[in-house]
Amino acid sequence: MKKLKVGIPKGSLENSTVELFKRAGWEIGYNSRSYFPSINDEDLSCSLVRAQEMSRYVEDGTLDLGITGKDWISENASVVVPLQDLIYSKTSTKEARWVLVVREDSPIEKLEDLRGKRISTELVNFTKRYFAERGIPVQVEFSWGATEAKVVEGLVDAIVEVTETGSTIRANKLKIIHELMRTNPQLIANRDALKDAWKREKCEQIRVLLNGSLLGMNKVGIKLNVELKNLPGVLQILPALTSPTVSVLSNENWRAVETIVSAVDVRDLIPRLLTCGAQGIIEYSLNKVI
Repeated sequence: MKKLKVGIPKGSLENSTVELFKRAGWEIGYNSRSYFPSINDEDLSCSLVRAQEMSRYVEDGTLDLGITGKDWISENASVVVPLQDLIYSKTSTKEARWVLVVREDSPIEKLEDLRGKRISTELVNFTKRYFAERGIPVQVEFSWGATEAKVVEGLVDAIVEVTETGSTIRANKLKIIHELMRTNPQLIANRDALKDAWKREKCEQIRVLLNGSLLGMNKVGIKLNVELKNLPGVLQILPALTSPTVSVLSNENWRAVETIVSAVDVRDLIPRLLTCGAQGIIEYSLNKVI
């Protein structure tokens, strides 16, 4: 039986990716010792793969589809087909940044100051290319972990590290002097897999539903009733993807209104709606917005 081989990123993106698939309708199940999760779709087979290696396996056809960061696609110089940006992570929906970091008391203030210096990073190939393209000779070495500690202890002159908020960098008395790249998770596909009509259709199904799940994150639906004379005031303050849905109730002097709003904004919106004459307000959660 034909199956689409899907790579699930193991590590920091693992739980959020599994949750994203769940919101889209796919239940992925596994235990801590399994590298081949089950999934409630007989057309799919899953493998847990480190995000750092994902693009290589998608490129060579071991996997048809996978999720990894733009950073690791660039690091591996992989020739894959990007299908969808998936801006999410374990803690937020922001893009992450790869930044050049030195100690707070370092005299290094710009890229050129690193000429002949030593840099530690997981993103070795990209960092080498970045400095070479700017004609700055540096020594770049691979970091097996605890990257911040290397520059804190003076083992290297600088590090190239990924961050979202920069809080860990500041907590270690380090400073960012340059941003090299912005990255976020991306759904990628093997070129040959997309030439197969069945696999291409399945990839598109996954892309559409995962994107719908992302759009549904941090949003809620609200329904309300409002007297016709108060409808303009309600519509004036009510946000929507396009425009709110308005329908006539059995009492022709009343209307039902439905729309989608930010889960954060709704706490301030509901009191304003009540002031405008809205009644029977219902808030409900969303799995997907297509």
